[in-house]
Amino acid sequence: MLGTRTGTQFGAMLMNILDAFRLDGDVAVVTGAGTGIGRGIALGLADAGATVVVAARRGAMVEAVAEQVRSRGGRALAFTTDVTDDAAVQRLIDATLAELGQLDVWVNNAGGLQGERPVLLRQHSPESFDSIVGLNVRAVWRGAVLAQAVMPEGGRIINVSSIAGLRHGTPFNGPYGLSKAAVNHMTATLSLELARRRIRVNAIAPGSVDTEDMRESIGADDERMAELATQVPLGRLGRESDFGAAAVYLASRASEWVTGHVLVVSGGAS
Repeated sequence: MLGTRTGTQFGAMLMNILDAFRLDGDVAVVTGAGTGIGRGIALGLADAGATVVVAARRGAMVEAVAEQVRSRGGRALAFTTDVTDDAAVQRLIDATLAELGQLDVWVNNAGGLQGERPVLLRQHSPESFDSIVGLNVRAVWRGAVLAQAVMPEGGRIINVSSIAGLRHGTPFNGPYGLSKAAVNHMTATLSLELARRRIRVNAIAPGSVDTEDMRESIGADDERMAELATQVPLGRLGRESDFGAAAVYLASRASEWVTGHVLVVSGGAS
């Protein structure tokens, strides 16, 4: 019974809980990790003990993040990768296995508007629609499929979605919102298909985050970002570290009975 536990027993329980968040011995690949949310996730996983493979299109940025991991006492490798190129993703996986011998955690973070400005759904050209959906849906699907093929039992896949995918419509951001809704459905489907191998598949749905990409996509300056923060119930925009913490939870044994879940990290915004 609860009332019979001693203080020593509670202390042991607390240590076990904290240990469950450690990722020592794991190898994690994070796509889109050169900046923003991906950078926060890479740093968080490394702080928890994982060896992190930092992947993105811009080589200088991924090397800078890898060096930041190393400066904090972690181990990281940097790879320049375009996630919309299946062959490049396979090369990333092959290089990870060749260099580190395993792949335990795969984070599908790369995504965005592909340089497009938010406009009405009917105003998108077929090319811009295909570009956004290709990056945010097809690349996530292919990354997960290729990664799971080499994962051991108990591997973990984390997809980065958005609260846009949970809304009842996203005017001026249609292709992005519908692509993130697809990611949520994909997460649930893959979690069921891979459950027999105990590979867990979950997603993180960020709210508004003060990143370089967000500022660029909406043309926002400091004043506009401060205005957006007032619309968040908890009174601030997301920080990169918020998503590092969420990823550590979903990648660790602390969440070993959680799969098919979309974890909303939005400061209360919906």
